[in-house]
Amino acid sequence: MQKAMLEPTPDQTFEVIGEGPYDFEKVLAHTRRMQREGNVEEACNARFRAFQRLAGLIPEDEEVNLEWNHRNSRAALELIHASAIDHFLINDFEMSAALLEMLLDLDPEDHLEGSQLLAFDYLAMGEDELFDEVINDLSDKSPARELLLLWSGYRRDGKLPEGELKRFRSHFAPWFEEFTAAEHPADEAYLRDIESEHPTAAAQARELWLQTENLWSLWPVFIDALRAAR
Repeated sequence: MQKAMLEPTPDQTFEVIGEGPYDFEKVLAHTRRMQREGNVEEACNARFRAFQRLAGLIPEDEEVNLEWNHRNSRAALELIHASAIDHFLINDFEMSAALLEMLLDLDPEDHLEGSQLLAFDYLAMGEDELFDEVINDLSDKSPARELLLLWSGYRRDGKLPEGELKRFRSHFAPWFEEFTAAEHPADEAYLRDIESEHPTAAAQARELWLQTENLWSLWPVFIDALRAAR
């Protein structure tokens, strides 16, 4: 079996070269297949083990940017991101954040938009200074950014910031409606919509709710405050 290695490129990036457990394309495909078949825990464990193998290749004292256009390197980044989501969903925000910090070190251009989930992690951990840094990496056009600013303001002051609330209502109305709704079914109509080539704003809003629903089980008072502001 070929020994796994980081191969430098002329663009000052690195490609992950390897076979077997270091063929991250195959590992990623395998975890997705396990997920589809309902073996969620096994898929999560396989993703985390893949991250550990990749971490073992990265020198501690050297800046390493992985080549996004190299398929195995991209798959490695996708596995880190997926494992960060796995940990986020079981409320292990510290591990999720650590994975995302490594992801951003390896992919400073943030192709997978890991900064968004990292901002949620930092708020959940009460890391306000780190949150203030990462929130600037999110686009002003992002509904998640507006939601994060609302939640941050509420956590700090015990009330919703009026300016952000007004903007959330007016600029991101489908998200405001979704986050103040009584139910959020992941039904067939939603799945058809979100998997279509051009999903509606309503479907994207529900997707964001479903991606962060575990937070609102832990901090329901924020959602209560949003509903009271309808």
